[in-house]
Amino acid sequence: MVPGTGASPSPEQLQDLLLESPGFTDFLLGLTTISATRLGGPEPMLCAITVERNGSPATVASSCEEAKRLDEKQYTFDDGPCLTALRSGTTVLVPDVAADDRWAHYASTVSGEGIRSVLAVPITTDPGSAAALNCYARTSGVFDSETVAEVERHAVSMSRILRLALKVHPPEIYPEHLQSALKSRAVIDAAVALIMIQNRCSREQSLELLHLAARATDTKLHTIAADILEGASLPSVDPPE
Repeated sequence: MVPGTGASPSPEQLQDLLLESPGFTDFLLGLTTISATRLGGPEPMLCAITVERNGSPATVASSCEEAKRLDEKQYTFDDGPCLTALRSGTTVLVPDVAADDRWAHYASTVSGEGIRSVLAVPITTDPGSAAALNCYARTSGVFDSETVAEVERHAVSMSRILRLALKVHPPEIYPEHLQSALKSRAVIDAAVALIMIQNRCSREQSLELLHLAARATDTKLHTIAADILEGASLPSVDPPE
């Protein structure tokens, strides 16, 4: 992969981005768009930035909706290359998700999305927060040593402005019941994706199968979804037309 096809933003441009962004998520969205442009070469780059702050759900912003889904899926399993990079402060490279057994459930899910390679690089922040730049590619082995080094340099260049943004925009405190609802939705979304892969069906058909199983067994949707992610089989139901 040929890195660095876009121009690096100047410190002044990054400061302007922060000043002009109405909120923290909008600022992160700008950073991910810059990252996708800066790092993208002949192979399109899907980029996302994940930020964790104490007492607040993670903030995820992405260069496209697909990259956001890929990042959010990790929180269903509370594990994955991006979360490992974010929490350990070390770069994580997955050259081919089909041949990597470190995160089996997550690897299966992203493979179903057509992703073959993942690179996650931590972004240094102040104590009480952590961040990572996550890059996805549809081809295996595209993150060569030169590309990894370029992404790491880009992550370093974003550290200062991200630390400043964390001070400017305080964390949003979600009520406990809302945090629970967000986590429940993530579990259901991941189970739906897994059913799609296993049954080779559409998202709508997969969701209908999940609802039918919940009604047939008189079980909450979240419980059925969590069981499936733990390896349980989907209860037998008549498939939707």
